Amino acid sequence: MFSGNIFLGDGAVIMIIDPNGIAKAVGGVAGQHAVTEENATQHHLSSEDLTSLLIFRAGSPHPKAVPLSLVTRLEELDTKKIEVSNGRPLIQYRGQLMPLIRVNDEVKLRSEGTQPLLVFSDDGRSMGLVVDEIVDIVEDRLIIEVPSEMPGLLGSAVIKGQATEIIDVGHYLPLAFEDWLIRTEKRMKSAARTILFVEDSPFFRNMLTPVLRSAGYTVTTVAGGQDALAVLKSGNKVDMIVTDIEMPGMSGFELAQAVRSGDQRTANLPIIALSALTSPEAIERGRQVGFHDYVAKFDRPGLIAALKEQTANMGEAA
Repeated sequence: MFSGNIFLGDGAVIMIIDPNGIAKAVGGVAGQHAVTEENATQHHLSSEDLTSLLIFRAGSPHPKAVPLSLVTRLEELDTKKIEVSNGRPLIQYRGQLMPLIRVNDEVKLRSEGTQPLLVFSDDGRSMGLVVDEIVDIVEDRLIIEVPSEMPGLLGSAVIKGQATEIIDVGHYLPLAFEDWLIRTEKRMKSAARTILFVEDSPFFRNMLTPVLRSAGYTVTTVAGGQDALAVLKSGNKVDMIVTDIEMPGMSGFELAQAVRSGDQRTANLPIIALSALTSPEAIERGRQVGFHDYVAKFDRPGLIAALKEQTANMGEAA
């Protein structure tokens, strides 16, 4: 009966009611008529196929989107709090200075009233992404149909029946702090581990590779299982494998089986599955082929926690 949650500016969490869900729960004719053609199609999509997306506008009327799981907070900032230091706009945010980064040159900082912001935080730092309007939070399939070469954009997808630009968060983080993606790696250099990241989707490679590096790992990315096996056979240092499940040619399950039955040097290599398929059946199959952990694709904290657990286990074994 609920479609999701949203943060208000004061930090309160508000649950969003799904009218069609309520109608279905109480039954009756109302529930039957409440399901439109679009909702009927959506009904056949399992929750594992859907991604929560924040829809906003920035610099043009055309909608843009970012996975909601990457956004720490939504803010409506009083423009009187905006300051300029060292030629950069910033605000004092929760006891720290937070740089304000515009999505593109067409976005202008407002001089009065409130300014919408998307706040991204990690490892004690925050960045405010300046937008024109926060439009909605929706759930839909996220499939990049037209890749983009423009900085800051991964490409375009159809979201709720409309062509929508999907932004590349990893592009903006270093604009706030140049060392955002490397400072943790430098701090942990002595204990750095190498991850082989296997993912056929450019979107997820572009989104998660900076996250893995910012957590202190050296990352080698490949687009499929055969490429992953080639890296392992080459003798390059690999401490852990993070792999997608659904890939053309060789699935993540098949890759895990090949690693386990291959060279003795890789037979005990920790493998973490990263997938939208988190059903009990898929997790059980993953256990059978030798996955050490199974993480939902947009569960960034869960992925980092799983990696830290495996890193700690390797440290104890050493």
